[in-house]
Amino acid sequence: MSQHTVNHGHPSDGWQPKLVALDIDGTLLRWNDTDEGPGASVEEVTPAVRDAVRRVVDAGVEVVLASGRSPYDMTRIADLLELHVAGAQPLWVVAANGAVVFRYPPVDVVHEETFDARESVVAALERHPEAIVAVEERGVGYRMNRPFPPGELTGEHTIVDVAELVSEPVTRVIIRDPQASVDDFVDLAENLGLAGTQYVVGWTAWLDLMPVGVDKSSGLSHVCEALGVDPTDVLAIGDGRNDVEMLSWAGRGVAMGQAVDVVHDAADATTGTVDDDGAAQEITRWF
Repeated sequence: MSQHTVNHGHPSDGWQPKLVALDIDGTLLRWNDTDEGPGASVEEVTPAVRDAVRRVVDAGVEVVLASGRSPYDMTRIADLLELHVAGAQPLWVVAANGAVVFRYPPVDVVHEETFDARESVVAALERHPEAIVAVEERGVGYRMNRPFPPGELTGEHTIVDVAELVSEPVTRVIIRDPQASVDDFVDLAENLGLAGTQYVVGWTAWLDLMPVGVDKSSGLSHVCEALGVDPTDVLAIGDGRNDVEMLSWAGRGVAMGQAVDVVHDAADATTGTVDDDGAAQEITRWF
């Protein structure tokens, strides 16, 4: 990885976050690395990260989890972090890369964006005919045309054909090809170019398809509007390509140390890697 300036810019003196937006995988949770690169994340929060996040909560500042995960996959992390305080208002959570905004507990979806994914999926499968396609079945798990590699998706898995998967509008589609490389999927995303759909490539040959204009920053904007928080007062931390818009949008966007160049370029600052509890390092600057 090339060298990066630790701070591209920073808020004015006396600035204090009024909302902290946190990515999950590679930010709060460490990756369970494989020979092919990062695989499923380890569902365990280190004491340093848990303590740092708890200091934010104890300060009365809203913590919002913002992830590409489904709501089903995010509530467990909120519980691990002990984010919800007895007697407090339900948490705000941004799921599916901004397509779903919900409160928890219990899960109460307050905003959802869907799109017709049929044309996008057909185009992706023309380039990668062996790819696996999956859509979320909210509160249950996922529907998919073939099984995913073990550990990559949680919940119940229902096998159906591709036509049925995208027969109705969806919030997000996952395209996964274990035989391809991340560079193959970066090329795929750059060359699909279909109207109404945008793409985010993960750490492996994993592609998320979402409606145009939907990303973590758009989901967080709904939260900020509801809470009366200005984006300039948001601290956001993330490590993936799906964090780029969020880090650019927030008053202070911070890239994890292991992030790829495009993420560092979008951020105001860089913290330590996930293995060095980089999220805790950044949070400790302010809390």
